[in-house]
Amino acid sequence: MEHPKQIAESMARRVVRFQELKHRGIPIMFIDSTLPGHFRMNYAVIGDTASENPDFETQRAITEPHNFQIGMGWAPPGHGPAWHTHDYTESFFILKGPWRFYWGYDPDPEKPDGYFDLANWDMISLPPGVYRRFEYTGSEIGWFFAVLEAHQVFTGKDPIWPPAIEEQAAAIGFRADDKGKMIHPDDYAQRKAEHHARLLAMFRQYQGIDLSDYQPPQ
Repeated sequence: MEHPKQIAESMARRVVRFQELKHRGIPIMFIDSTLPGHFRMNYAVIGDTASENPDFETQRAITEPHNFQIGMGWAPPGHGPAWHTHDYTESFFILKGPWRFYWGYDPDPEKPDGYFDLANWDMISLPPGVYRRFEYTGSEIGWFFAVLEAHQVFTGKDPIWPPAIEEQAAAIGFRADDKGKMIHPDDYAQRKAEHHARLLAMFRQYQGIDLSDYQPPQ
């Protein structure tokens, strides 16, 4: 099998520097992103990483197509994605824990079947159809790395939210269409800027430094 020959410029487009990536966060990647208890900053490293927000298309770190998707994210204490599921496998590797992962089959977010506490370098692989939510349970800022099976963006609801979460998000102006694409409210630009500033302030509050000065632990 022949493969296209790479040159220095094309290979450079396949390198992701954390010092650049940390400034490419998407503060409202999902309809639950501004709900209390669900604040986090998401990063599209490869592919769409289940984003409902088409902003990911200009924020991806690596734009070459792959047969998998990779994302990253961070959250302050007590925050993380709301109860949801996917039609494909989603795996998480903990960069900075601890995180608590709840899982189950009841659409009611208050009725999980169980949970797992994960620390640094722990991993969990969540199969299709299992509802999940997770939150950072430490005292600083928690980080995670996600790997998702290949899937086509904006071909159906993704993530699949229970009605309770969709109703809460719609009440504050965020919803997705039948293809899973976020419908931006009229004041989206202002709300995005305000939430971005809120997240950066929380990062400073809990980590003790600005995100721009943050370096991964050595």
